[in-house]
Amino acid sequence: MQDIIFRRAETSDLPAIIALIAGDQLGPVRDEPSQPLDQRYLAAFEEIAADPNQYLAVIEDRARGRIVGCMQITFIPGLSRFGMWRAQIEVVRIARERRGEGLGRRALEWATGLCRNRRCGLVQLTTDRRRDGAREFYEKLGFTASHRGMKLTLQPMD
Repeated sequence: MQDIIFRRAETSDLPAIIALIAGDQLGPVRDEPSQPLDQRYLAAFEEIAADPNQYLAVIEDRARGRIVGCMQITFIPGLSRFGMWRAQIEVVRIARERRGEGLGRRALEWATGLCRNRRCGLVQLTTDRRRDGAREFYEKLGFTASHRGMKLTLQPMD
């Protein structure tokens, strides 16, 4: 585990990140990792990289020279709770063959440390209801289902 590092994603990491996203149980119907990557991924990456309140992180196994996990952290300023900042953690993925090694726990501990350093008073995340294992994992780390999340899917405007 000493060869594992957490760092900000670079453009060259994008194929590995998209492969991780598309490789989970819900990914095949939502994402496409084939090469060359769809230009929308590159455009989104550029927007994320340019925004100081976004941190797209990768977990790199330096010994093997490959990306084994990723997550996106969004730092959100707010007025409630006396102007408290919060962080939203999304798209947490660990390579299937590396699950069970403690990488997910280490990643979330690293991420919450980053959030503390940014003076966030709250870290929030969502997980799809179909991911029972993910929900149980987050609960073991101290996350609670304190709110009911709702989403509205919008159709793109042409």
